[in-house]
Amino acid sequence: MISGLPALSLEQQQQAVERIQELMADGMSSGQAIQLVAAEIRETHTGEMIAVRFDDEDEDEDEEGEENARERADYDDADDEEE
Repeated sequence: MISGLPALSLEQQQQAVERIQELMADGMSSGQAIQLVAAEIRETHTGEMIAVRFDDEDEDEDEEGEENARERADYDDADDEEE
């Protein structure tokens, strides 16, 4: 998936962080605060956009998880044989 993200200056990034922290201090969850600030930025941003490509990480994570499980099983089997 390719998506356009606002290109923010360091100062704008810091302002976004401070806004998120304020919302969290008022009792909002971090996820909700990030979502709200991101929406605000998208609505008001007039500068450049950065093209970003997101890979489907779920497939990679599933394959890695299966491989890690196999490695753990092999390791556990080797421990059992030593005993």
